[in-house]
Amino acid sequence: MKLFQRAQRSLFGEILDWMLTPLLLLVPVSIGVTWLVAQGIASASFDRVLTHNIETLARTVSLQKDSPRFVLPQPTREILRGDDTDRVYYQVLDSHGTLLSGEHDVPHPSLDEPPAIGQVQLRDGEMNGKSVRVAWIWLAGDAPDAPPALLQVAETRQKQSLLAADIIKGVLLPQFAILPLAVLLIWLALVRGIKPLSVVEARIRERRPGDLSPLDESSVPLEVVPLVSSVNELLDKLNDSIDTQKRFLADAAHQLKTPLAGLRMQADLAQRENANADELKQSLKQIGRASVRATHTVNQLLSLARAEGNSAGAHRQPCDLARLTIEVVREAVPRAIEKRIDLGYDGLDPGSRGVVLEGNPTLLKELVRNLVDNAINYTPSRPERTGVITARVLADPFGRVLLLQVEDNGPGISEADRELVFEPFYRVLGNEADGSGLGLPIVREIANQHHAQVTLEDAHPERQPPGARFTVRFESAPA
Repeated sequence: MKLFQRAQRSLFGEILDWMLTPLLLLVPVSIGVTWLVAQGIASASFDRVLTHNIETLARTVSLQKDSPRFVLPQPTREILRGDDTDRVYYQVLDSHGTLLSGEHDVPHPSLDEPPAIGQVQLRDGEMNGKSVRVAWIWLAGDAPDAPPALLQVAETRQKQSLLAADIIKGVLLPQFAILPLAVLLIWLALVRGIKPLSVVEARIRERRPGDLSPLDESSVPLEVVPLVSSVNELLDKLNDSIDTQKRFLADAAHQLKTPLAGLRMQADLAQRENANADELKQSLKQIGRASVRATHTVNQLLSLARAEGNSAGAHRQPCDLARLTIEVVREAVPRAIEKRIDLGYDGLDPGSRGVVLEGNPTLLKELVRNLVDNAINYTPSRPERTGVITARVLADPFGRVLLLQVEDNGPGISEADRELVFEPFYRVLGNEADGSGLGLPIVREIANQHHAQVTLEDAHPERQPPGARFTVRFESAPA
């Protein structure tokens, strides 16, 4: 039961609901229990009085063998007179049910059980249309062979009902007066209890936009510490992300600055007055190379941004990794031929068992393309030693493991550089190949989004140069 309906969930309202709802539901339960207790208290009190009256009256009954005798003294008559509220009736019967004295209409007890001589018993009954409480006792005769007699005293229950009502009023009226006070105290306690949340909120609001320092956990209640710890973790991640972005922008500016400076320098050289046709042609060639390098760097930056931006909402669908890899290899063949590199595919055919995974086809194709382009860029090819690049897709359908491998017979990558090459703009020293240093970071980013692992090892450890083998380990989709 929601006592306070809101368009948006409120912690204050939720706690107030869970505290007030049981409290209000207990009110009718309390009324019922109080009524039962009051009835019991009133019944017990009047039963004791009724038991005392019948015991007193029993002393006035004398039973002889032949002539039962019943004498009612004046004090006893005062007991039976009753008052303006209730009436008291009595009845004396012999063992044959003959009325010896008193009222004839007093209801008789059940005769199914043998009479308990000298024991007062109580029951509820009805007399002249009114509810009465009846006490009865079987009296033994004065002589050993004298028959027993039945003595009954009945009293109406008006005073008992009035006493029970007074008890209920005396108990419940203070409760109804205390209930609003209890609600108010609960309200104030909740306001006081959630005040630390307001303090934390005020501290966060007062912070400057660039302040990402952690919040103080020692000044908040124990229950709020996990929330503050989570906020601090988020601030740490945000701080790391901002630092990464700043470093990335600085590196990107540096990488773009070099080709742009080359473009400007070659343009200045081309504009010299004494420049001949050959020098002008050479300058234009250098301008073309610098523009291609700048364009490649910009495209790689866009690819990395696209890969990072799709981390949360990339469209996933079943993708045939063998088919995507073959398409990329076919697209890269002209570039490989231009560099006299033997580029080929050696792996499972499209449609084979285990080559399908859930992923984004555009990003997966970008991953394969960057691995192939990286191999083409850094694999030298000479007449005496032809460069060889092989892409393959392997699958273990039973273990649901799918492998993408791109290996070459180039110079390879030393163990010291194998982790660094996945950092943006990192270039292995002593390598003059054109590149932006963004291809492998893009590969790792896309692999992470597909819960895959990228490893790097020597393709041919027993040879020199050993070459490099990049392996991306995916989890294949169930058949």
